[in-house]
Amino acid sequence: MPQLDRSLIRSFSLFENLGDDQLDAVLAAASTRRMLQGQTVFEQGQVADEFFVLLHGRLRVSRVTPEGQQTMVRVVNPGDLFGIAKALQRPDYPGTAIAAVESLLLVWPMSAWEEMVEHNPAMAVNAMQTVGQRLQEAHTRIIEMSTEDVERRVAHAVLRLVQQSGRKVDGGIAIDFPITRQDVAEMTATTLHTVSRIFSGWEDEGLVEGGRQKLTVLDPHRLMLRAEGRDKG
Repeated sequence: MPQLDRSLIRSFSLFENLGDDQLDAVLAAASTRRMLQGQTVFEQGQVADEFFVLLHGRLRVSRVTPEGQQTMVRVVNPGDLFGIAKALQRPDYPGTAIAAVESLLLVWPMSAWEEMVEHNPAMAVNAMQTVGQRLQEAHTRIIEMSTEDVERRVAHAVLRLVQQSGRKVDGGIAIDFPITRQDVAEMTATTLHTVSRIFSGWEDEGLVEGGRQKLTVLDPHRLMLRAEGRDKG
């Protein structure tokens, strides 16, 4: 495995409370894997024989519902632990992870999971907090889909992308990986036509600026008000 920047890895919440010897032992069990844009890390239903931490890049995780509808579940950002099916008491991956941009992963065999958390209680706590946060986010999205109109759902989805993957640029905050209107439609259980109509309206109002696989939020505060239903345009 190539020499890794220990200070970068220690900045990830999963590893922040590990001692030097503990961190070295955890990393010794890992390998690195580079994924080109568009490559699949794992597929929904595949036997989960590895788990991962993203070092660099971005991944999209999607799943197909029993009704055959594809939904974009979340974006994996640098430092995120993912693919931990064993922690969820299941033998397979619940979704499909694809590199949104060229990405670098840390990879462990799933068989190493129990020993790692047994010898590193702080890491186990951090991992369970990660699982809890994702369950909370999933719960929030379910509430949004059942109680909010589609424009508010889309606004909340875009604001989550800004929080997780935003990069300050002149005039606003750009989503720091290729994002399409279809992606946003899948995140909000609506149609491409509806998202396109909403984005076109927002562009006319100066809330966002779009492009081919690009999205920049020009007025985050007003978009937040729109998500809360306090700005009707």
